[in-house]
Amino acid sequence: MAARSDINFRLIIKFIGLLLMLLSGFMAISAVWDIVYQEGTTKAILISALITFGVGLSFYQLTRNNEHKNIGKKEGYIIVTFTWLSITFFGTLPFYLSGHIPSFTDAFFETMSGFTTTGATILTDIEAMPKTLLFWRSTTHWLGGMGIIVLTLAILPILGVGGMQLFVAEAPGTTPARLHPRITETAKRLWFIYLLLTLVLILLLMLGNMNLFESINHAFSTVATGGFSPKNDSIAGYSPYIQYTITLFMIIAGTNFTLHYFALKGQFDKIRNNEEFRFYLLVIGIFTVIFTATTYILEIEGIEESFRHSIFQIVAILTTTGFVTIDYTLWNEFLWFMIFILMFTGGCIGSTAGGIKMVRHLLLIKNTHQEFKRLVHPDAVLPTRLDGKTIPNDIIYNFLAFFLLYVSVFVIGATVMSFMGLGFKLSLASVAASIGNVGPSLGTLGPMDSYAIIPAPGKWMLAFLMLLGRLELFTVLILLTPAFWKK
Repeated sequence: MAARSDINFRLIIKFIGLLLMLLSGFMAISAVWDIVYQEGTTKAILISALITFGVGLSFYQLTRNNEHKNIGKKEGYIIVTFTWLSITFFGTLPFYLSGHIPSFTDAFFETMSGFTTTGATILTDIEAMPKTLLFWRSTTHWLGGMGIIVLTLAILPILGVGGMQLFVAEAPGTTPARLHPRITETAKRLWFIYLLLTLVLILLLMLGNMNLFESINHAFSTVATGGFSPKNDSIAGYSPYIQYTITLFMIIAGTNFTLHYFALKGQFDKIRNNEEFRFYLLVIGIFTVIFTATTYILEIEGIEESFRHSIFQIVAILTTTGFVTIDYTLWNEFLWFMIFILMFTGGCIGSTAGGIKMVRHLLLIKNTHQEFKRLVHPDAVLPTRLDGKTIPNDIIYNFLAFFLLYVSVFVIGATVMSFMGLGFKLSLASVAASIGNVGPSLGTLGPMDSYAIIPAPGKWMLAFLMLLGRLELFTVLILLTPAFWKK
């Protein structure tokens, strides 16, 4: 007889119930914009919020007598994965019940793209959507960016339940350099920085003559490295000041949030000495030079425009934000290929960015360099170091396994998409943009197009890939192994 699972399902249901009640509050806040713009979406928003709150309260009440205990690894992985599925399902309701996205598949795709901060959209005329729904759309980015679970850890101490394993499953990049011994304090500090960046960016955008509604929406998307914009042409129609400001904040959002904390404490030496951050800026610099030189030499644009559009698009793709200032599909195929490569980079670990992450690329380069040395000196002890510290072999193996799994999922995903009738290039581009949480892709899925052309099964496939990418593959895929469910 198979061993019974030791998973505390009542605790999992209780926690998801708390998160759904929290989500309903943010959903209801979106209705405020309908008071301003009078677009008739209040009913759909409030009904959605009431349904979400009702289900969340039911989950909580049914399990309120559960004996509290620390969240284990298994509970952590289940809560994180099923929370993302739950908030996406209920987050779909405002779009679906309002009738503005009548297809549940499309509404689910749009919502999953929001919460995973991917930024891919099925909307063909964004500006035709009611402001209330556009605000909710951007809110899904903002909540998904730092992680709604980390938010819960910050403001709800889980009624005495320990949350370390939950934090590991939700934000694996931040745990090696926690900001405080208590996980709740770490979550609070992360969200304080996140909120501060959001408010500062809103003010800076308004100083550039962007109205309040658009400033809030773009700030939500930028700090979350999401990419949803309330405008059809994204950031293209705004002034150079706005474009440079958003470029700077995309770079900041793609940086490890631990470094932001060091900046607030005045510990700038820790920022300067951080190898991943230096590598991150180096990659941005190298690609900016390549793109600027290419677009200028080919006389596509003048020098300032070449630099501005180049650095904006590089940072937007690298940090997986996905904003655009220009239709880069009009550039030559060499730059298309460079953009495709950038889809596999990602921002810094411990940031809101998706993708493979800079530290993994850096350690792969360092470890490969050491392997060449070992070929020449087979008996030498040559550890791989980062920031002056020796990286344990199990971490190296984990990163290598992640690379292998990432490539495998990419190949399988592209194969499935091509089987659904997408062409070779479109299959590769759509999967790369989805698993990397980039959003805009290439070809007919480019920055000025939408994912509306993808068949319904393909949208479900890409939505699943967005979830895999956002939760760093292992968190979701481990649930598919039989051993996980055994005691």
